[in-house]
Amino acid sequence: MFPVEEIRARFPALRRRYGGMPVAYFDGPGGTQVPQAVVDAMTAYLLHHNANTHWRFPSSVETDEALEAARRALADFLNASPHEIAFGHNMTTIAFHVARALGRRWGPGDELVVTELDHHANVAPWRALAVERGVTVRTVRMIPETGTLDWDDLERAVGPRTRLLAVGAASNALGTINDVARAARLVHAAGGLLFVDAVHYAAHLPVDVRAFECDLLACSAYKFYGPHVGVLFGRGDLLASLDVPKVEPAPDTVPERLETGTQNHEGIVGAAAAVDFLAALAPAAAGRRAAIEASMTELHARGHALIARLHEGLTATRCVRVYGPPPEAQRTPTLVFTVNGRTSDEVARELASRALFLSNGNFYAATVQARVLPPEADGFVRAGCACYTTGEEIERLIEAVGEAAR
Repeated sequence: MFPVEEIRARFPALRRRYGGMPVAYFDGPGGTQVPQAVVDAMTAYLLHHNANTHWRFPSSVETDEALEAARRALADFLNASPHEIAFGHNMTTIAFHVARALGRRWGPGDELVVTELDHHANVAPWRALAVERGVTVRTVRMIPETGTLDWDDLERAVGPRTRLLAVGAASNALGTINDVARAARLVHAAGGLLFVDAVHYAAHLPVDVRAFECDLLACSAYKFYGPHVGVLFGRGDLLASLDVPKVEPAPDTVPERLETGTQNHEGIVGAAAAVDFLAALAPAAAGRRAAIEASMTELHARGHALIARLHEGLTATRCVRVYGPPPEAQRTPTLVFTVNGRTSDEVARELASRALFLSNGNFYAATVQARVLPPEADGFVRAGCACYTTGEEIERLIEAVGEAAR
């Protein structure tokens, strides 16, 4: 595994300075920076291979080949098969698309289960079916004190009428990692499907749809060093059966039947390059999937050490409150906090003035904010560690938050 300084050299954005200081990007949970290799792959496609698909001239054939290569890359990333990988605008758009398709087979008496811990991209598409199709949507509680799902409540919510459980693999707000395989066993025993939002999880740990035993899973490449493209895994038989809205002349074969209209070809190429970037960080591994597993596991260990130090530093800082699972729990290297007497917007602005770029608000996990923070709060401040985060940046952040809290 390459040392962090060698990894950082691959990211042009890290050369940026603000106010005379080097920028430390802690905004990765909202979208990571992009390595030069990803930009080069997208540029090469646009300059030398740009065309629409399925025609006989060379650049069109090359586009077909590039998209199929991208399916293979993302299949390796998720431990799936290439025919189970479809692309879209982002996870949110994909979730609405899949929900509408599944909803055509459901109606009154059918039940769907969502959770309070999830980003609303994995809540709103399913709640919309209550209005459009008359289904019942049940919401599973989170435990505010621990930032975890209430599994007893989840077990009560899933029953013989459950058609689908929508759950996040990890919370983009609190960093909580959920036991997806346990959720799969629970809903499958009831005869339902499992839809997994892996957007936050996929940036930090190897995704294995076989181990998850999920039926559908979505993520977005811009969270793991790629461009703004969404990725859908679906069991091949399920994708073939979905009543997706499509124009009649469009392909009806899996997985293209899920891809409405012309796709973002350069973005898809870039997503594949992001996977190859991650695999290349573990050059000794035998095969792309093994390399992905090795590099993501090592990056998670590095991130855990960083977030443990940040958690230690911030919890020891007067007037600062940290939320979510402790470092020893199953969690991602993402941490949210508040500063007494100051809004999240004020804190984020002050940190930005010190070239520390952090996001703030509810991050579309609005229910998490409502369950954890008082009604008058404007949200959390969020720090996320990426493959390029250093211990020195963590110390800068701890010191700056201490100054903001004085």
